[in-house]
Amino acid sequence: MSELVSQHCEACRRDAPHATEAEIAEYLPQIPEWETIEADGIKRLQRVYRFRNFEEALAFTLRVGELAESEGHHPSLLTEWGRVRVIWYTTKIKGLHRNDFVMAAKTDKA
Repeated sequence: MSELVSQHCEACRRDAPHATEAEIAEYLPQIPEWETIEADGIKRLQRVYRFRNFEEALAFTLRVGELAESEGHHPSLLTEWGRVRVIWYTTKIKGLHRNDFVMAAKTDKA
């Protein structure tokens, strides 16, 4: 399991630094199913999880929601029949922070 999954989110300020390209290169191999995307000029992490039906997808969405509440960091979630798209990024800094990689790893564990 990734080192990231054992870490916790730190409170993020508006002046917190974005994850550097070197940090992104270090963290991505620890969450291999995730991809970086850019939307509205903001880098984000995205993964689509597949399930057998809507009930399983919804149960996963609820687990991710509970995890997000416990860490105080919240994703964008799209729940559909048989799939859930999860996107992590830090809105305060309009980009990626170490917290996003930590939460991606924790989402995989969920």
